[in-house]
Amino acid sequence: MTALDGLPPLRDVVRRHGIAAKKSLGQNFLFDLNLTARIVRSAGPLDDANVIEVGPGPGGLTRALLAHGAAHVTAIERDDRCAAALEEISGHYPGRLTIIQDDALEVDYRQLTKRFTGHHSVKIVANLPYNIATPLLTRWLENGIENAARVAAPAQPVWDQMILMFQKEVAARITATPAERADYGRLAVLCGWLTQSRILFDVPREAFTPPPKVTSSVVELRPLPAPVPCSLEILSAVTRAAFGQRRKMVRQSLKTLPLPGGSTDIAGLLGMTDIDPRLRADAIPVNSYIRLANAIAGMAGRNSASASS
Repeated sequence: MTALDGLPPLRDVVRRHGIAAKKSLGQNFLFDLNLTARIVRSAGPLDDANVIEVGPGPGGLTRALLAHGAAHVTAIERDDRCAAALEEISGHYPGRLTIIQDDALEVDYRQLTKRFTGHHSVKIVANLPYNIATPLLTRWLENGIENAARVAAPAQPVWDQMILMFQKEVAARITATPAERADYGRLAVLCGWLTQSRILFDVPREAFTPPPKVTSSVVELRPLPAPVPCSLEILSAVTRAAFGQRRKMVRQSLKTLPLPGGSTDIAGLLGMTDIDPRLRADAIPVNSYIRLANAIAGMAGRNSASASS
């Protein structure tokens, strides 16, 4: 990294501070300058961006973000062994790096972004710790939902773009459609409802220190400008029931789904939403799941109106 930003090589920094990657924290460090630069370039122009990075470790990707012009980076790291290395980067880029020592799963990202001033774009760019990658992504997606009214249309997300590294198999589950039936599941439905997602490139295990057991993939997610209004709670219940028994036809798997008013008319519900009851969960597209969830919400509304009249 010396030629890029004038700071000591990252391997020297790691040795000097005694930062050995911890498996319990899902840590795998990136020392490859070409790779960190490629990840950063995938995020496009950063000169007007507040970038959130989770799991920076000793700061390889952090340094690349700042060296390539990020207006401001907020790095969230729970491992206090990395604090001194990150502070060195902060000193090299005065006023452009904020370090938050906390568990990324405990951070309130809406409150965090309210602190951002002077820049309009919010991007999340991270080599995510594998052990929290999926719950973190789910949390960021749910930040696009109005929590006070769970049946409301998705609100404007707190982020404009995400460039994230996952295990390759997780990346496939994020971007899958019914055409990739083995990977298509609940996560793909959630991502397909709220985002446009695509795999940008794969990263071999040898690029990391220590090498993980699997190949990784870098994924881009952008929020859809106007997702179809839907209840996150109901959609989650529908996909949980459907994919919980994914080898069965949905007329069978959805029998575990509790319907409003104690109804058991799964066949009628499927007919109302033009879903072939003989299909399995992995053959049903995202928009059909949304129609199904909204039909159930409509049933609940009618039952509520009848009860109050």
